[in-house]
Amino acid sequence: MDLIKAIEEGQKRSFTTQFKVGDTVKVYFKIIEGKTERIQVYEGIVLCIKNAGARKTFTVRKESYGVGVERVFPVNSPRIVKVEIVRAGKVRRSKLYYLRDKIGKDKKVKEMLGGKVSAFINEQNKAAEAAAHATEEAIKAERTAAAEK
Repeated sequence: MDLIKAIEEGQKRSFTTQFKVGDTVKVYFKIIEGKTERIQVYEGIVLCIKNAGARKTFTVRKESYGVGVERVFPVNSPRIVKVEIVRAGKVRRSKLYYLRDKIGKDKKVKEMLGGKVSAFINEQNKAAEAAAHATEEAIKAERTAAAEK
């Protein structure tokens, strides 16, 4: 059992954004198509956060052309470049599955207001930006090393 925990600890990312259920987030996800890489932005509301440790995941739901689309992201995935908080939501549930059935204004989540919340969001976004920059620098370094060989 200790071996499994040791492997999972090795797979955890050192930096994770402190978002919670109900927040509207932008997930910058790396897409690899053949030899090209691009970053796709997926913006939506966090419906749930499941599991713990290396297996931790979060579900993001967005409305695309009138159709609800949900996507599950592993928190510790190396393909996630950064997670940026757009709005801090004020909810009283740990799982927001009831939003699937809501239509129009009922689908909205109250926003947390105040100086502390906005300062926290700005601080998190700056940290996410720094982590994304470090990831991009590591990718460039790998490419140059591969090109030299």
